[in-house]
Amino acid sequence: MLVAFMSFHLRCASATVVRVLIPPLFSRFSFCTSISVFRVPKVFTLLRLQAPVTTANIQKRYMQPPEAKRVCSEKMSALKIGTHNGTFHCDEVFACFLLRQLPEYKDAEIVRTRDPALLAKCDIVVDVGGEFDPKKHRYDHHQRSFADSFSSLCPEKPWVTRLSSAGLVYLYFGRRVLEKLTQLKPNDRQLEVLYDKLYENFVEEVDAVDNGISQYDGEPRYSVSTTLSARVGHLNPRWNSKSQDTEEGFRAAMKLVGEYFLDRVDYYQNSWLPARAVVEGAVQMRTQVDPSGEVVLFDQGGCPWKEHLFSLEKELNVETPIKFVLYPDQSGQWRVQCVPAGLHTFQNRLSLLEEWRGVRDEALSTLSGIPDCVFVHASGFIGGNRTRQGALEMARRTLQAKGKKPQANGS
Repeated sequence: MLVAFMSFHLRCASATVVRVLIPPLFSRFSFCTSISVFRVPKVFTLLRLQAPVTTANIQKRYMQPPEAKRVCSEKMSALKIGTHNGTFHCDEVFACFLLRQLPEYKDAEIVRTRDPALLAKCDIVVDVGGEFDPKKHRYDHHQRSFADSFSSLCPEKPWVTRLSSAGLVYLYFGRRVLEKLTQLKPNDRQLEVLYDKLYENFVEEVDAVDNGISQYDGEPRYSVSTTLSARVGHLNPRWNSKSQDTEEGFRAAMKLVGEYFLDRVDYYQNSWLPARAVVEGAVQMRTQVDPSGEVVLFDQGGCPWKEHLFSLEKELNVETPIKFVLYPDQSGQWRVQCVPAGLHTFQNRLSLLEEWRGVRDEALSTLSGIPDCVFVHASGFIGGNRTRQGALEMARRTLQAKGKKPQANGS
């Protein structure tokens, strides 16, 4: 059975290679084993052990993390991570931090140099050396031939920002880092959700800043000087400092970036993911709230729902877009909030009735014929009622009115 979980090549005189693929769970272990064979039947060249295909098992043909460098003896010296010396930047600082989270690189020495001879002795090299070759653990992005993005290396993913050393290391090692930090299993769907979210909301910014990619075209209206990359840059020696030693600053930068990354991992695992589960449950139960399927209800207020709702509508193939969200406020009264047309717009898919807007309390109850009304905002994006049934009725009346007359976009 042991052979089935080892990664090895069998070579014969005709140079036929047999490769037995290793399941991802075992990819962090390796063995100093050499096997000599004189002849391998050609049929065995088709031999392949395949791991089950799961969402979090997208360590696919181009996404498979490279094997750890082989450790043949406990007496063997610690592995070495190579990166450039001199002025440091957020991308290689973060790349080194990520690698240090893995068992094989936990005690690795970080060698900061541009000397090719010294870099050649390193087990893995990031952001220097002019070479991108995952099989050799070389992750530089400065060479003219390099133009890869997450999407080009992994077509399942949407991001087209040119990768820096941070993005490269995250792409190949990020899942294993998150497995260790979160204790999620490789086949847990949440692991892949976290992996995507942390690239989109953390790593991609580092890639873009390091590669000089602007968020927008034209002149900015104001300057942002407190990004993570800027804060790392501020830890370099000042131009007129007596000491230009960057080693202490590099260590401080690793601590800064690492603490912030760990904080974001904790937030997305323990706050963002639970919110997603709440929203998913509400979306799946929406027809029990109202047969139209256009109203969802949260039993607890305060849950951040917008981002998750748009994502889950696509993931769950929701055919009729959801129009209203109901939830209790801190006082125990109920809110009916319109779903916006998009994440970054103030237009609504369907606003509360125009004649209700700006009217309050008893006057609103009389006007609408719905007891216990509290208010409807002047823009029509939210309203309130003292009871859940009342808030639901406000949503239903608006949906009914939509069916009776044409609705202007965002009205």
